[in-house]
Amino acid sequence: MTRGDRGAFADPPDPERPLSPPPSYGVPTEGGELMPWAFVVAEIAKARNYWVITVGRQSGPHAAPVWGAFVDDDLFFETAPSTRKARNLARNSAVVVHTESGDEVVIVEGSAAQFRPSGANGRHVARAFAAKYEGYEPDPGEWAAEGSLYRVLPSVVFAWRDMPTATCWRFRR
Repeated sequence: MTRGDRGAFADPPDPERPLSPPPSYGVPTEGGELMPWAFVVAEIAKARNYWVITVGRQSGPHAAPVWGAFVDDDLFFETAPSTRKARNLARNSAVVVHTESGDEVVIVEGSAAQFRPSGANGRHVARAFAAKYEGYEPDPGEWAAEGSLYRVLPSVVFAWRDMPTATCWRFRR
């Protein structure tokens, strides 16, 4: 991908209501407005940490917080190749990424692939990380050599403030 390409989050599908919980939960199944895509982008961009859930060796989940950046409609996160999440992603690219913003929630289900940036693109992503995390100066050369940068490709995105506003976007790839 080069800076001129459209990112994975650039063209969201039409929003829809996710399946509601059963009536016994006492959650409204109607009302509220669908969340705007701008909310998703803003929440992903401002999150300091992202909870990344990967699939473990015996198909069990593994969750861990990571640093990441939303750059040109793409979500990137870092993890060293030796980490459990990187080893899991090498076997199974399925991932869930969850922002840590309290009651206002964005959850991305999809896949994550190593992203080895080169030249100007790597410097562009590194500047976004450095601007977000004070004192951090990532080396895009290490990302390219080690494969420690990942790009998230969404398949379903969920967002809500409360249940009547729950919204999902189902990407068709």
